[in-house]
Amino acid sequence: MNLTNVRIPFFTAIALICFAANSVLNRLALGGDVIDAGSYISIRLLSGAVILGLIHGFSRQNFTKILRGSPLLAFYLFLYGIAFSYAYRSLTAGTGAFILFGTVQTTMLTVLLLRGERPHLSEWLGLFIAISGLAYLVFPGLSAPDPFGAFLMIMAGIAWAFYTLKGKGVKDPLEATARNFIFSVPMVLAINLFTVSKMHISTEGVAYAIASGALASGIGYVIWYAALKGLTTTQAALLQLSVPIIAALGGIVFLSEIVTIRLIIAVVLILGGVVLALMRKK
Repeated sequence: MNLTNVRIPFFTAIALICFAANSVLNRLALGGDVIDAGSYISIRLLSGAVILGLIHGFSRQNFTKILRGSPLLAFYLFLYGIAFSYAYRSLTAGTGAFILFGTVQTTMLTVLLLRGERPHLSEWLGLFIAISGLAYLVFPGLSAPDPFGAFLMIMAGIAWAFYTLKGKGVKDPLEATARNFIFSVPMVLAINLFTVSKMHISTEGVAYAIASGALASGIGYVIWYAALKGLTTTQAALLQLSVPIIAALGGIVFLSEIVTIRLIIAVVLILGGVVLALMRKK
């Protein structure tokens, strides 16, 4: 058995679970108002930088090597994190999720088409079915979005799409992700200088931010970059549509949310669409 055939699906599954965990932790922290958005994303990125630096090794040689890399991916990470956190101050969960994942899919597939690649008919059909499932899942929470909140979430979606696209060419996922987090910390701290008056922090909020940054984000993004080596652009875009489903299941377990017929139907549509798209003949 080819170990790559086992490793890529395993890495992909772990990464998607980490993405969903970020969503649950974000809802626990910001939904419960136990910490402000600026402090949350700052602690999240800082804890990610620390844990990845410790894993990679904070030697002078390693740190010098990290600093020689491009800060572009760090900017995408920073833009995604800050825009995502502040967008949810004025958007409902359903509206935010639909705008975010719709933007990610649109951006990635647009880049794919501009590169001259053409997804298979089954991939388009699978995408349509999965997007329909996402719309059905979040429909009760959809509302006319606040224009600025919608703009921020679109920026978050575009940033995450490019963070994913550029990540496909990364040779060392650990080093690249450590660089991204380390470079992103000064960016987010600079932005938060303008929101100091609105800062409020609790032990619970800090714990959620550290869990999100060190585990779900820091380690999760390393695993995602490793998984991208074995995924096509279309597959990477489609697979992320399963994140709302995993997050919904996490909400049931950790937030005592209720299993509904709507959730079951959405699971079937989203996962069915993803499977249809991934089963295409090479």
